[in-house]
Amino acid sequence: MKSLVLAEKPSVARDLARVLGSTQTKKGYIEGPKYVVTWALGHLVELQTPEDYDNQYKTWRLEDLPIMPEKMKLKVIRKVSSQFRTVSDLAKRKDIGELIIATDAGREGELVARWIMEKVRWNKPFKRLWISSQTDKAIRDGFKQLKPGTEFNRLYDSAVCRSEADWLIGLNVTRALTTKYEEPLSAGRVQTPTLAMIIEREQVINTFKPSEYWTLTAQFSSFEAAWQKGNEKRIFDEKRAKELHSKLSGEAVVKTIKRKMHKEAQPLPYDLNELQRDANKRFNFSAKKTLNVLQKLYEQHKLVTYPRTDSRYLTTDMVSTMKERLESISAVYKEEVRSILRNAQLPKRVVNNEKVSDHHAIIVTDQPVFLQDLSADERKLYDLIAKRFISLFYPAYEYEVVKAELEVNGEQLVASGKQVVNAGFKKVSGGDSEATVKLPDMEEGSKLLIQDVTMKSAFTEPPQRYTEADLLGQMEKHNLGTPATRADIIEKLLQNESIDRQNNRLHATKKGKQLIDLVADELKSPELTAKWERDLEAIAKGKGNAKEFLTNIREQTEKLVKQVKTSNQTYKPHNLTGSKCPECGSFLKEKKTKQGRVLVCSSLECSYRRAKDPKLSNRRCPQCHKRMEIHSGKAGTYFQCRSCQVVEKAEDKKKKISKREERKLLNKYNDDGAFGSSLGDALNKPFKIKKINNLEKCDTTVSHFFRIIWIK
Repeated sequence: MKSLVLAEKPSVARDLARVLGSTQTKKGYIEGPKYVVTWALGHLVELQTPEDYDNQYKTWRLEDLPIMPEKMKLKVIRKVSSQFRTVSDLAKRKDIGELIIATDAGREGELVARWIMEKVRWNKPFKRLWISSQTDKAIRDGFKQLKPGTEFNRLYDSAVCRSEADWLIGLNVTRALTTKYEEPLSAGRVQTPTLAMIIEREQVINTFKPSEYWTLTAQFSSFEAAWQKGNEKRIFDEKRAKELHSKLSGEAVVKTIKRKMHKEAQPLPYDLNELQRDANKRFNFSAKKTLNVLQKLYEQHKLVTYPRTDSRYLTTDMVSTMKERLESISAVYKEEVRSILRNAQLPKRVVNNEKVSDHHAIIVTDQPVFLQDLSADERKLYDLIAKRFISLFYPAYEYEVVKAELEVNGEQLVASGKQVVNAGFKKVSGGDSEATVKLPDMEEGSKLLIQDVTMKSAFTEPPQRYTEADLLGQMEKHNLGTPATRADIIEKLLQNESIDRQNNRLHATKKGKQLIDLVADELKSPELTAKWERDLEAIAKGKGNAKEFLTNIREQTEKLVKQVKTSNQTYKPHNLTGSKCPECGSFLKEKKTKQGRVLVCSSLECSYRRAKDPKLSNRRCPQCHKRMEIHSGKAGTYFQCRSCQVVEKAEDKKKKISKREERKLLNKYNDDGAFGSSLGDALNKPFKIKKINNLEKCDTTVSHFFRIIWIK
């Protein structure tokens, strides 16, 4: 009997098949003597939509809400139905004795596999492959330690609860808002409280009133000291500031000199949230981009461990693998690794089994790294992970802070200095390891002459709008979503035009601000969503009740929809233009898309849509190097850069050989079939029989074909 191995993606399936010795590639699977490896394409199965339950739901009506099927049903996703049929046919084979779930080792991966199993009615034994990296060694070890599939039933229950909760709340509230206010308005269990936090910050900024303040700095011969009272260095009264300025003159007496040693421990390894925040701060990567690049480092290059983790700790069984991992990166990080390789030891606080749930922190694998194989973005992200990993084996960062307090005419001046004692891990990670501010030798009771006093004015500033790094931190603090879902939540808010990204900061749009006013307080409350997330975690750990959770979600759905129905709020489309739709006469709305601005009909029943701005091509202006507009005129297609007044005619596209023409050429040049069955073989025939120096003698289409091959 053979084992059916179900991977989440074709690329992962190919790696599994290679390691397992399955070499016969078929349509939708790879077979070997012991294992048949197949794959999903992300999800193959999803929850049914309302119209699948009843055709009347194809038309969105407020009176039909809330839609809450008694039992949630599944359906095969149409665009991947052929792959589902392949998996289903394999599952029914008599020589298949068991299933090995090899989807991503997490809540979503479990859901992918279990829904497929439910839809194909799998009733044979099944096991679970649970690995944290995709290296050959990890795969081989994982297959030696397969776990009973039933051990992950609680994780599956949690995944089902999350999916059904998002369907019930997100779908019903979104339909209620959209139909009542005749505008596509999206709400959800996590995205709405996230939007509320962005708008709350916006309100703080808008209501902020700046206050002027003054600071005083005294210059001595070789250092400077700031006026300070308690912990406050600012003076909010100009008259008081001027009085102090006149008092700070003459000689100052050194009252105290305090020296204190500080020790900064190595930072813990990355979890996904912390890595996304760091990548945003350093490279302006969006959370989604970081996750996509990280997924390639994990799946394609096999250089890092499982990315969608919420833990920053390692387990005891990993300690013995550290030297091997360091050796794998020593060719790239020679200087950093050389000094620690012999006595590499992890700090005790990093190894903690209790703080690792499904997966440990993100670290490097034992796969040798070749930087030339990585893209620029992949190198940047890998460098962050590798250096954070190497830093674990360096000593703590140690520095001494010297604080001198001086007194002049009853007022206090404070001077601070800093001396690095041991750069420690900051030799690798950088930072302020070289930041040294030295104070001159002073003795308590000595007198020093003040040479000058500077008075500066400034204004208090409002908090800045969130960057994605800031927002991810807030989402983690309030337990909104999971590390694996937060990037998608931010992208969804951007796509729905509830927020906008400007200079790496997130701004609430007019649409987003109105949307928050229309939504019930419970749904925009981070506390309620955080409670749901805690409940889902409890279910995954066997400490929660899935049935009770979904009952509460249904009650909450009814309440939220009722509040929308009975609301007296109004909505005014923020992007309505003065132009009318040529098809139905309704006003057109302007929308921003990746392809530029478009005009769409404001009527939900009308599908009219046209570009407002000319479409941008990939052709670059020879002067300013910006993308040129593409137009079609009487003379054909042309490119234009309006700012530089540059116009370039598009080259005529080469005619593509149709299938019919290909068959005709194949028959013409391969009458005897001696040169194979492909057109390429047939077209090579004249060269094998006779050297043809002048391609013009050949058929025109054939000549063109050769030129294409020659250029390539």
